[in-house]
Amino acid sequence: MANNTNPGQATREKAKDTVSAAADRSKDAAHSAIDQASDFAARAADKASDIASRAADKASNLASAAGEKADNAASSVGSGLRSAADTVREKLPNEGMLGRATSSVADTLDSGGRYLEERGFSGVADDLTGLIKRNPIPAVLIALGVGFLLARSTRS
Repeated sequence: MANNTNPGQATREKAKDTVSAAADRSKDAAHSAIDQASDFAARAADKASDIASRAADKASNLASAAGEKADNAASSVGSGLRSAADTVREKLPNEGMLGRATSSVADTLDSGGRYLEERGFSGVADDLTGLIKRNPIPAVLIALGVGFLLARSTRS
């Protein structure tokens, strides 16, 4: 009996099967590499998010600490102003026109010191922001004037 299969055709079939198997293995390797890259990207994104979150927390804590220090400094400045008001009242004349001026200066120092002690720098900033919002044109004019004076003083 004669063999009906062609030896060339059998070789082609075997080569086709080998190429198909290699293609399947390549496809599986590509899918595996994509899955690994995706997992790596997800882990990297999680790590970056965690680092950003910790940095934001650290910045928030630093800003809070700076705000507390500024408010403590404002309280100290306020206390110093009130002490200066007491000194002005004790050391300068209390009668006549000079006495009225002394009293006015001492009262202003005292009220300014009390304001700083109670409100702190954050309160001053809030009040200043509100004042600028209520009076924008005078605020801009004052800023221009102060800028002009600072420029003149640094040029000389």
